[in-house]
Amino acid sequence: MAALLPRHSASFAQEALRTFPAIVIQGARQVGKSTFAEQIVAAGARLITLDDATTRAVASESPEALIEQASDATLVIDELQRAPELLLAIKASIDRDRRPGRFVLTGSSNLLRLSRTPDSLAGRAITVGLRGFSQGEWASTPEDFVAKLVDGVDAGRVESGVDRAGYIERIARGGYPEAGRLTGRMRASWFDSYVERLLERDVADIAPRVDPGRIAVVLRLLAASQAGELVKARVARDADVPETSVSAYIDLLETMYLVERLRPWTPNLTSREAGKPKMIVNDPGLALRVGRISEQQLSALGSPHLGAAVEGFVVSELFKQRGWSREEYDLFHFRDRTGIEVDIIVELRDGSVIALEVKSGSTLKQEHFRGLKFLRDKLGDRFLGGYVLNTASTGTRFGDRLAALPISALWEL
Repeated sequence: MAALLPRHSASFAQEALRTFPAIVIQGARQVGKSTFAEQIVAAGARLITLDDATTRAVASESPEALIEQASDATLVIDELQRAPELLLAIKASIDRDRRPGRFVLTGSSNLLRLSRTPDSLAGRAITVGLRGFSQGEWASTPEDFVAKLVDGVDAGRVESGVDRAGYIERIARGGYPEAGRLTGRMRASWFDSYVERLLERDVADIAPRVDPGRIAVVLRLLAASQAGELVKARVARDADVPETSVSAYIDLLETMYLVERLRPWTPNLTSREAGKPKMIVNDPGLALRVGRISEQQLSALGSPHLGAAVEGFVVSELFKQRGWSREEYDLFHFRDRTGIEVDIIVELRDGSVIALEVKSGSTLKQEHFRGLKFLRDKLGDRFLGGYVLNTASTGTRFGDRLAALPISALWEL
């Protein structure tokens, strides 16, 4: 059996469990929620799963008896989205006894977005998001890229041992614990089975009237245009569905943690700022497989797919690190109709900004800094730094608060 890798969110989850009556661990299926829950609870905790038909029947007939069975220990309820009606009994139990650490609830769908969810547990529970393994988690090394940039980085002294092939390998591996340990045809088969079973079973649980075949086509189109701006009319045309249905399909994919929006940043710097989000398939390996892009196609010189795959990979890593970073931040992209754009905007809690351009090549060009310079000049002191992340092996200073860094600086700094 493969050794269990520690998760960087564990310390936060354990602190939350010592503070609040319940925590809700949410994320896509197969990212390791059940294992994570078992790792953070104390000895003696009781685990039940609502994937089990008998347990679901008990939950329906006698919810109070089900949730009171752990006595003074923590009760872990796995896959709560299968019986969200339990939340009312959990709420009542917490209101009677607000001791911390009573419940750990896991869900493969966003419970707050399910119409069947009868209560939010607001003020009683805290959500801990869990994604696939980050690069630092795969290597069991700490990582906090944004905090390092806030502290200050001498780009000229940054070196990387990861080459173009190494980045492609990491993208194709993705973050799912089981898939990441497979290679070749077995990994491809795992991804295919994962999507098929997820859309056939979980979609039916969440939205019984949705055709799994149509939502599969929408997912494939989003994967094929990874990190691209969402144009609903184009998705509707290519998927042969009404444009009014596209939003519902995307909302469902978000509810299942398969995709995420990178929202447009609109700070009113110009009157021509664009307002369309970019769409990211959360796991870069899954994005390749669903988008019908092979690792060989990605590796080909001049590959038209590599740039988008690398950008999606970087965004995915930053979303993961946000779960444990010392710094609180939100992620956006910026574009205006004059052609000025920046791939990723990191906005910190105090309003300061770090801007990132992502390039799949190793050669640095003046034009790569165009959007970064624009933001630096417009934002003044709010602009902490602008960085071009590329596949070069070394970093490079490029003027006032501007530099280039290897993409691997995300987890190696």
